[in-house]
Amino acid sequence: MENIQIETDTSNLTRPISEIGHNIAKDESETDSLNSEKKDSVKRRKLDKDFHSDSILKNNKPKDLDDVIYYFENGLRKIKPYYYEYQAFAKGRWLGRSVFDIFCTEFRDRSRDYYAYAIETGLITINGKVVTKEKIVKNQDIIGHKIHRHEPPITADSIKLISMENDLIVIDKPGSVPVHPSGRYRHNTVLHILQKEFGFSNLYTLNRLDRLTSGIMFLSTNKEKAQEFEQLMQERKIRKEYLCRVIGEFPTDDVRCDKPIMTVSHKLGLNVVHPKGKPCTTIFRRESYNGRTSVVRCEPITGRTHQIRVHLQYLGYVIANDPLYNHNVWGQQKGKGGIDEASTKSVINNLINEGLNQEECLILNLPTKQSSDITTSNVINEESLESLEEQSQSFKSLGKCEECTIPNFPDPEPDQLFIWLHALKYEVCGCKYETGLPYWAKDDFDGDINIK
Repeated sequence: MENIQIETDTSNLTRPISEIGHNIAKDESETDSLNSEKKDSVKRRKLDKDFHSDSILKNNKPKDLDDVIYYFENGLRKIKPYYYEYQAFAKGRWLGRSVFDIFCTEFRDRSRDYYAYAIETGLITINGKVVTKEKIVKNQDIIGHKIHRHEPPITADSIKLISMENDLIVIDKPGSVPVHPSGRYRHNTVLHILQKEFGFSNLYTLNRLDRLTSGIMFLSTNKEKAQEFEQLMQERKIRKEYLCRVIGEFPTDDVRCDKPIMTVSHKLGLNVVHPKGKPCTTIFRRESYNGRTSVVRCEPITGRTHQIRVHLQYLGYVIANDPLYNHNVWGQQKGKGGIDEASTKSVINNLINEGLNQEECLILNLPTKQSSDITTSNVINEESLESLEEQSQSFKSLGKCEECTIPNFPDPEPDQLFIWLHALKYEVCGCKYETGLPYWAKDDFDGDINIK
C-alpha cells in the first residue's frame, strides 16, 4: 500500500461553506425580556450543567488553562495534578436532603467513605462553608466539591494542523485524546490543547471522533459555519473514509452492511446491531492481508456512534485491538452475527463487573469494599482484574499522591491507549482533506503478532 500524502483542491479551499451549504442559523432569543425569576432559572441551569462536566459546544478559554503544566514522559503527554472545584446550584430533587445523602446517591463514582472524608475536611462545601454530613440542602444553596485532579495521560503525539481557511480548522487528531472536557479529562483534550498551544478560542467541533480513534477532525471559530457544516452532515453531503486493522482475512470483494444499530448501555457507551436500532450503512473494502490481520478501508454512509466497530463485529472481523468489541465477554464468536437480548444483558453485566476506574477508586487509607461504587465510564481503557481482592492487593504496592493519597498508577504503554481505527479522508463539496497512513496500516507492521 502506498504512502498517502495530504491532498487539497485549492480551488475550493477558499470557497466559504456559506456558498455550499444552507444557512440554518436561527435568531437567538433575547435575554433582556426575561424577568428576574427566569434569569435565576437560567443561571441555575448553567451551573447545573457545569457540575461534574464541562461545557461541550462553545469553549471559551478556561480561567485555569494558563496555569496548566503539560510535560512529556515515556511517550506520554501528562499534566501536573491540580486542584479544581466543581460548583452547582442545588437541584430541586436535592432540597430537604442531607449533603452526605446527595453525594452518596447522586454521584456514585466514589465511595461513601470518601464523601464522609471530603465533607469533614472541607473538600465538599455549601455556599463556600464547611458543613457536617447532616447539613440539609436548601433552595439557592451552591454546592462545591474541590478535588485534586489527576488526569490520565494521553499519547505524546502532537495534534497536526492540516488546514486553516475561512474559519475552518482541519486537524489530525491522535488516538487516545478526547475531544471535549468530560469525566476524568479536562486539559488533556483536543479543545484545551489547541487553546493552550495554538491560541484558538471559542472553538466549535464540527465532527467528533471517539477518544480511541485518530484522524481528521473539523473545527471552527464561527458558530454559523458550525451550523452549516452540521447541515451538510445531516444531508450526507460529506464523504468519509476510514482505515482499520481487523482480525482475520477480510473478503476481497466489497462488503456492504446495512444493519441498524442501537445503544444498549449509555454508561458503557455500548452499541449493538438490533432490529429496533437506527438505520445505518457502511461499505468495506480490503486493502491488504498479512496472514493474521487485514487492513480494511471503511466508508460510513451514516454516522452512528461506534458504527464501524459494531458493523465489523457483526461481520465477524473485529478491530484487532478494540478492548470493547473484541472483549472475551462476547464469547468465542466475539458477537459475530449479533447476539440476543439475554446475551446482551450478560455482556453489559460482565463488562460492569470487570470495570475498574483507577482515578475514581480512591484509597484514602480506606478499604475499597463497595463494588457498587466503582464506575465503568472508562472500562475500555482500564485493566480488568479477576476480583476485588486482587485489585486491593495491587493497590497496596502503589505509592500515593502526597496531597490527596490517590494511588500513583504506573504509566500505560502509549500504543495501548488507542485502537486501530483512523479517519483517513474527508471530501466536503469538492475539498479533499487526507492524512498520511498511520504506522499500523503499513505493510511492514508486525505489532499484531500476539493479537487474538
